[in-house]
Amino acid sequence: MDILYWSIIIIMFLVAFIGLIYPIIPSVVFIILGFVLYGFLFNFSDLTLLFWIVELVLAIILFVADYFTNMIGIKKYGGSKAAVWGSTIGLLIGPFIIPLLGIVIGPFIGAIIAELIVHKKGFIESIKVGIGSLIGFISGVFAKGLVQLIMVGFFIFTIV
Repeated sequence: MDILYWSIIIIMFLVAFIGLIYPIIPSVVFIILGFVLYGFLFNFSDLTLLFWIVELVLAIILFVADYFTNMIGIKKYGGSKAAVWGSTIGLLIGPFIIPLLGIVIGPFIGAIIAELIVHKKGFIESIKVGIGSLIGFISGVFAKGLVQLIMVGFFIFTIV
């Protein structure tokens, strides 16, 4: 039975990492779900108060990293709040319109459209903002991936 339980917990963690690429999947929820499942299926006594505090801080860092990497990428290339919103909307819609490529193209196009429509920027300038959005998204994936690895690693360290 332990193999089945561990398989379910590992699947939760894998789904969380898939959420790095498909932002519609709430990664942090699946990581925490893996922790809670461990507690119910094995025992909660391994998961101390210190464990939960560290994981909560890391979860907050995940949210902050997600928002700020995108915003910094866009701002660095001259984008506005509208471009941040456009990029976010493109990130959520893109994968449904163009599977796989929509993950990358969605934020890029969303930022461009927002700058063109809201701030009436030129096409070339809007493309630069779109590139900033893309760089921000890719940076965010790496930053969030690292934080998620730390979360899972700390979990393993705690229970072993």
